[in-house]
This record gives sequence, C-alpha cells and structure tokens, in this order.
Amino acid sequence: MDALVHPFADCSRLPTSRETERAAAETAFRAIIRWAGDDPDRPGLIETPARLARAFEQYFAGYSQDPGQILQKTFKEIDGYDEMIVLRGIRFESHCEHHLAPIVGKAWVAYVPEGRVVGISKLARVVDAYARRLQIQERMTVQIANTISEVLQPRGVGVIIKATHHCMTTRGVHKPDSDLITSRMLGCFRDNSLLRQEFVALVD
Repeated sequence: MDALVHPFADCSRLPTSRETERAAAETAFRAIIRWAGDDPDRPGLIETPARLARAFEQYFAGYSQDPGQILQKTFKEIDGYDEMIVLRGIRFESHCEHHLAPIVGKAWVAYVPEGRVVGISKLARVVDAYARRLQIQERMTVQIANTISEVLQPRGVGVIIKATHHCMTTRGVHKPDSDLITSRMLGCFRDNSLLRQEFVALVD
C-alpha cells in the first residue's frame, strides 16, 4: 500500500505565516458576517471576507513602515533658509482603535529648519505611515511631530490635525457636523507665540 502523502510534504507548498494569518482573518470576517445576521455563503457576500482582508492590508499598511526612515534623506543646499516651512492640508484616512471606524481628515505640518530640509513628499508620507494604523488622533498628532523633531533636529515643529470621526458621526451620539482639532508645538513653535499664530493662521 502506498504511504499517505501529506498535502504539504513538498516544502515549497507550505503556506507562509502571512498566508496563514490571512486565512484566519477571512474566517473571522465570515464569522462576523454570520453574527451580523447574514449568510457569508450567499453570492453577494462569498468573496467579501477576502476583499476585507485585502482592504485591511491597505488600511493598516503603516505598521510595515518606519516613519523615521522616511525622513533620512535630507538636503543641505538651502542657502541659509531659516524661515517656517509648511505643508498644508495633507489628507489622510485612519481608523479609530476603539471601534475601527474611519477617521478622515487633514494635517498641517510645519517646521523651521536648522541647516537642512527634507523633501515635502516625505512629510506627507510620515503622516500616512502613522495614519494607516489603529489610532487616536491625539497620539497620532504627537507621533508625527516627535518623529520630525527627532530625525530632522529643526528649530521647531508644529502639527495641527483636523478630522471627522465616524465613531461619533455615524454611530453613538450621531453628530455629523463635528470635527476634532489637535495640535503639537515643539521648539520655537512652543516658545514663540507670533510664529505659532502665523502657523495657525495658515490652517483653513
């Protein structure tokens, strides 16, 4: 009698840990759909668990990114520029860690350089790296400002975030016209009230 062959006897066919985790996630999504009262095997939903797994990979891609590394490449050829640099209205999507509900908003990021600057797209990427995680807005504001300050060592950093939280606009207290504003001021933005006011005036 031939020996039974294990389906994964060929090591090249062994699932990776990521594939195993994805399968577990899809099983969990099927259970949630069933718990919500629908049939995960009906035609309209049968592919939904796989779609959700792919969507979650996009929603939470920030866990695989190092925000500090994003800022490593800088430029020193700035001819002595030492005024405020502001990137305005950086749109982001995040998710509340309490309900996994969307947080949709914009960030304003400012810094005063100390001999070197960073490409402006890198500032937007730092915002995205922190946004694409389970978040609360207050912590995200601090993370963005602290990372820029620690890596670039500028004279000061300012971050303002304005966002709508679906955990309170589409559920709970149902206040659809509300938004939350948070800020973090470091260095000269904290010490110089005129500079801080100039930055705040640029937020619309």
